[in-house]
Amino acid sequence: MTTSENPAPRGTPPPAAASPPWSGAAPAPPPPPGYGQPMPAPPVADQFARPAGPVGRIRSTGMMILLFFVTLGIWAFVYYYLVHEEMKRHSGEGLGGVFAVVIAIIFGLVNPFLLSHEVGQLYERSGRQPPVTVLTGLWFFPGALILVGPFIWFVRTNRALNEYWAGLGAR
Repeated sequence: MTTSENPAPRGTPPPAAASPPWSGAAPAPPPPPGYGQPMPAPPVADQFARPAGPVGRIRSTGMMILLFFVTLGIWAFVYYYLVHEEMKRHSGEGLGGVFAVVIAIIFGLVNPFLLSHEVGQLYERSGRQPPVTVLTGLWFFPGALILVGPFIWFVRTNRALNEYWAGLGAR
C-alpha cells in the first residue's frame, strides 16, 4: 500500500478543487481575516452593570395601604411619584415621578402595569430574574373585578421593590 492510496485522516476537510485554467472562472477569493478561528467570548463584566444612582427607600406595604385609605386615594399619586422618581435616579432609566403622576391622572389603569414593569426592569438590569413584570398589572385590572386583585398587585409589586432595595443595602 502506498501513501497515495491512504485516505486523509478523519476530520480533515477534502482539498478544494481548483478551477481548471480553461474554465474562465475567477479563482475563489481568500477567506476573510479571522475565518476559521473561534469567536471571542462576549464581555461578561459589563453585561449586568450595577446602576450607580442612589438606593431607594423601603416602604411598609401595610402603611402604604393605610395611607391610601386615609387620604381617600390621594396617596396613590404620591406613591407613584416617589417610587418612579427613586427608580429613575437609581437606574437612569424609566418614567420619573412627574411623568408617572401625569400618566396616573390621565390614564389611571396604565400605571400599575408601568410600575410592575419598571420594578422588573431593575431586576433584569442587575442580571436577576424579575419577580414582577408588566403582566403582574393584570392583578390590578381586570383583577379589580374580584375585589382583592389590586391588593395582590400592590403587595407583590411593593414587596419586589422593597427586596430590590434591601439587596442593595437599604434599611
